[in-house]
Amino acid sequence: MSRKESEILSYVDHTQLKAFAVWEDIRKLCEEAVECRTASVCIPPCYVKRARESYGNSLTICTVVGFPLGYSVKEAKLCETRQALADGADEIDMVINISDVKNGKFEAVLDEVKTLKEAVGSKILKVIVETCYLTKEEKIKMCEIVTAAGADFIKTSTGFGTGGATIEDVVLFRENIGENVRIKAAGGVKTREDLEKFLDAGCSRIGTSSAVGLLHGTPDQTY
Repeated sequence: MSRKESEILSYVDHTQLKAFAVWEDIRKLCEEAVECRTASVCIPPCYVKRARESYGNSLTICTVVGFPLGYSVKEAKLCETRQALADGADEIDMVINISDVKNGKFEAVLDEVKTLKEAVGSKILKVIVETCYLTKEEKIKMCEIVTAAGADFIKTSTGFGTGGATIEDVVLFRENIGENVRIKAAGGVKTREDLEKFLDAGCSRIGTSSAVGLLHGTPDQTY
């Protein structure tokens, strides 16, 4: 593997979030992540404990909360977050309450993100805003909320919505987030050109299942 490939993979959250994922899928993902030194694996909450027990501290484990629709109540998301942390998660990717955003209930959205960040503490919280459902004004508002709440990342998409990451949204985020907030692109990032394009645009993480297979010459389509 060339240095350039290694550098790209160091930004990748190697992802498997299909509803029908079995342990063998997760095991394969983790083995690839350890070998290729990806930033993390992003896996369903039900596999976090087994992955931690199987791989110890040899990889960073990310999981999702309120996924993929986001409209569960704050208390449910908080419970999910605490359980994921207890099971061994290092990073939490939460989905905002998109309904609250569309209803203009921005204080509620801020409170939810802030509450989850307080629960996560020094670990990483990424906030999935699902850009395909938001107006430009709502995206800018979410940049402000994520910054004010002290979250670590703003993330474009779940990969399960009607659209994924775009360079235009990454640029918009970059122009409106605070200096301590980083950007994660996800959804539809499937080629080497995509990977480099999003990194060049300012992303610090990319969520995809395709990167490891692609850079080894055997791309997959699990996410």
